[in-house]
Amino acid sequence: MATDCEAWLNANPVEANDLSDSFLSGEEENGGAVPSSKNINAANNEINGNWMASSNSLHEARLKAKAKRRLRKNSSRDSGRGDSLSDGGDPGKGSGVGSTSPKSKLLDRKSRLGKGRGLPKKGGAGGKGVWGRSGEVYEPAQVDSKDPNYDGAQENCVYETVVPPLEERDFGKTVTPIVQEYFEHGDTNEVAELLGELNLGPMRSGVPMLAVSLALEAKASHRELTSRLLADLCGPVLTCGDVENAFDKLLSELPELVLDTPGAPQMVGQFIARAVKDQILSKSYIEGYKGKVDCEHARAALGRAAVLLRMSMGGLRIDNLWGSGGGQRAVTELVKEMNLLLKEYLLSGDSKEAERCLRELEVPHFHHEFVYEALVMVLESKGEKTFKMVLLLLKRLWVSTVITVDQMRRGYERVYMDIAEINIDVPRAYFILELFVDKSFSAGVIDKNLRDICPCRGRKRFVSEGDGGCLKLESF
Repeated sequence: MATDCEAWLNANPVEANDLSDSFLSGEEENGGAVPSSKNINAANNEINGNWMASSNSLHEARLKAKAKRRLRKNSSRDSGRGDSLSDGGDPGKGSGVGSTSPKSKLLDRKSRLGKGRGLPKKGGAGGKGVWGRSGEVYEPAQVDSKDPNYDGAQENCVYETVVPPLEERDFGKTVTPIVQEYFEHGDTNEVAELLGELNLGPMRSGVPMLAVSLALEAKASHRELTSRLLADLCGPVLTCGDVENAFDKLLSELPELVLDTPGAPQMVGQFIARAVKDQILSKSYIEGYKGKVDCEHARAALGRAAVLLRMSMGGLRIDNLWGSGGGQRAVTELVKEMNLLLKEYLLSGDSKEAERCLRELEVPHFHHEFVYEALVMVLESKGEKTFKMVLLLLKRLWVSTVITVDQMRRGYERVYMDIAEINIDVPRAYFILELFVDKSFSAGVIDKNLRDICPCRGRKRFVSEGDGGCLKLESF
């Protein structure tokens, strides 16, 4: 029946003003109204011989009425659907007529041309904010020689990053933090890498000069690190000529350096001797200044370097001229240095010099060893001089905060633990230790808790009869 309706509509198009029910449908015809005499006569005529003609007109009327109802139903459905499917509409049901909502067309990513298989445009790679199909790898575009903008000279171009040369006004601000940070970590490779990223140009000779100038005002361990840095940078970053130019500038500026660092001439001379030993300065460098120096500070520096080089031929190790930093020295070497410091103090009695030497060791984490060695020296001594001098030194170091509370406590506790072994060699060790601990508490070097845990040696004796004659055990 639906096929017949569509065929009839194609043959007889229906206008919009003809959507009124002009003919009765089959249901309305059977609705119960009593047929008139005219209808009965029409039926009789159909029976008498006009059946075929009347049947065709009735069938045509039914098709026209069905077509009108179908158009009305579709028009009312499209007008009440809305812009979304949340009103109860289901795109999978109904007559199959697509939605005419603008929003539904906007969200539809299928082709609007009515062609193709209904797949997304450009395979899903199109649309706003889309950079291409997922997983797609773009290859370098091939140069087209037929392109109007083609330039043959650009094919052989090589693009490189150009670093502008470092200006003199920015040299100090850039290189000084690198050298100061090197004093903390001591990694010459990192310094070489950072300097390699800079275009030093004619300012390369300023690197050794700046490093030595900063080291003159720093510790001995920093000067040792500076000598190592110059030796490691010569080659990858600097040349021997740059090092020579740097020391020439240092010698010429010694009168100004002496104002801030009085010992600058001797230190610069040691740097020169170390550079010659490390083979970054020629051996003829010092001889080239003979008879050509007017500044007394420069003559003192060159004379110091010449003396050290002559002493190196007799066995002096210039490679350890500045000494090693506290964290880089062996424990046995540090213990030996502390013993020598204490012995020198007992001979000279200069507590200020002893404090300075202890600071120069740069081992604040190892000061408990100094306290331990000082107490052992008191226990092994035979007179009161050592007793009083060591107590005076510990009090000075405590007041000046060179030795902290923790280091002082650890030094005393180590003696408490080893007193049994020390007593084997020194029979009066317990008595001397107890007396020294009491004096230290009176001087404010230790607190009451550390004094109370001091071990004492008991005596084996028989007690009164009330104890049953038991032997009292020795207590430590």
